[in-house]
Amino acid sequence: MPKEERTSSLTTSAEPESRRTLSRTSSPTSSSVLSRKPSAGELEWEKNVLEPTLEKSPERAKEFTTISDYPIRRLYTPADLDGWSPETDLGYPGEPPYTRGIHSTMYRGRLWTMRQFAGFGAAEDTNKRFRYLLAQGQTGLSVAFDLPTLMGYDSDHALSEGEVGKCGVAISSLADMEVLFDKIPLADVSTSMTINSPAAIIWAMYLAVAEKQGADWKKISGTLQNDILKEYIAQKEYIYPPGPSMRLVIDTFEFGTKQTPKFNAISISGYHIREAGSTAIQELAFTLRDGIEYVDWAIRRGLEVDDFAPRLSFFFNAHNDFFEEIAKYRAARRIWYKTMRERFGAKNARSWALRFHTQTAGCSLTAQQPYNNVVRTALQALAAVLGGTQSLHTNSLDEAWALPTEFAATVALRTQQIIAHESGVTNTVDPLGGSYFVETLTGEVERGAWDYIEKIDALGGMVNAIERAYPQREISEASYRYQVEVDRREKIIVGVNDFVAEEKAIDTLQIDESVAHRQAERLRKLRAERSGAEVDRRLKALRKAAEGDENLMPHIYDAVKAYATLGEICDALRDVFGIYEEVAIT
Repeated sequence: MPKEERTSSLTTSAEPESRRTLSRTSSPTSSSVLSRKPSAGELEWEKNVLEPTLEKSPERAKEFTTISDYPIRRLYTPADLDGWSPETDLGYPGEPPYTRGIHSTMYRGRLWTMRQFAGFGAAEDTNKRFRYLLAQGQTGLSVAFDLPTLMGYDSDHALSEGEVGKCGVAISSLADMEVLFDKIPLADVSTSMTINSPAAIIWAMYLAVAEKQGADWKKISGTLQNDILKEYIAQKEYIYPPGPSMRLVIDTFEFGTKQTPKFNAISISGYHIREAGSTAIQELAFTLRDGIEYVDWAIRRGLEVDDFAPRLSFFFNAHNDFFEEIAKYRAARRIWYKTMRERFGAKNARSWALRFHTQTAGCSLTAQQPYNNVVRTALQALAAVLGGTQSLHTNSLDEAWALPTEFAATVALRTQQIIAHESGVTNTVDPLGGSYFVETLTGEVERGAWDYIEKIDALGGMVNAIERAYPQREISEASYRYQVEVDRREKIIVGVNDFVAEEKAIDTLQIDESVAHRQAERLRKLRAERSGAEVDRRLKALRKAAEGDENLMPHIYDAVKAYATLGEICDALRDVFGIYEEVAIT
């Protein structure tokens, strides 16, 4: 990790705001790690208490680490925070550097949004699940789309065979979106949509449904994931090359700033980076550097940073290492504040404050002893809450087997409700603030993330780094190291490589091929009833606009309103942009 840390002071460089590097000074916390000076009392404790204990009973391991292999010492004391200032490094809730949270009262004023990720089968199937979850106390919707939708193919495309409705809901046209939100007033519900390459198209469908319901675009709220960079890095559900894909993302920024001021046009996502095997520090660093890349591109488009930055949101993983995750969220807020103020010269405090959604770690769920996943999820969710999340999804116990059953989804929602209403952790702001361990770990995670950010800056930015496979390689190596540790039983996964027991089958949700048949029939009927000439006209206009440099959102919206399908619109853009082929990791 680097031996220096940035401060929150503004730079005085004459360079443009977007090109400034952050100010750096010697870091008190970093120097204390390198030259830690224990107190006389600690030295006396080591001699008189610790050493005799170790002689009689050695510790369980020679070294203790976080799940990301960051070394953890036996004891943390004021010596670890030599030079650390509670005023500048910790601050107060709702004030820079936002270590303690972006709101002054946090959950004493308002609980986080309980936004359970849901989607399966056809639109009517997921609509039923949405309405059930809202009736059970869920406070926001989160849409999971199936693989064909994520890749920009209609349900009746040859490449969609066997995947329709299997990992999320199948959406091929505005007609499907109308069914998905039937009897759900979009003016009153905040909706998150996990969609990336076809994000602009799906968002246009959502806006069209809102318009048909009579909802005011200026008042509707929600979040579009729309984070294409993490697709190249981790999830691999991309369509077009990075340049055109980034153009589409910035088009949504520009359109949303003018048309939907309460809707987040992006959720910059570390979740999938972590699911691909990254460490906590890699997740934090690559996610925030992706955020920097989006801001850079938006500024180059001519957008003012304070016009769009307040609607940027983030999405992090909540993994098993309780304190490392809490430190990650606290460090994230500090880094983003310094970045927005120093690198980009943002003046609006809303631009400085990092808002984020959290999902518990899907990659931590095990098919073996699935009820253990309830415990894992509860601990992960608690870490997210103690870290100050603004919304939360808790995974279901059966997700290593299939999409959640109604029973499993209800248990996952109840987990959040118990934390919110029974645990007492919402009664005070940042209850772990000032902990020697948490504050030291927060500083170390922050420095590790800055180190990665600097390396990516040196490569010319995240798009260049992706094209050189730098983040992909780092994640691959981290994932391999972790698997080796699991195989050697250096890291224990209960029920998998230790504490193994006989298994009992659990009930799972089954999605059969009837969904594909229903979707194919719906598409056949749609194409027969719509105006084919009007669809062709609007797709032609979209292709022509894509060949130039104008914002594509109005043309996409026009095509959606004519009931052009998702696949047809994506194909029109494929004709102009081409498709992306990933560079091999060497």
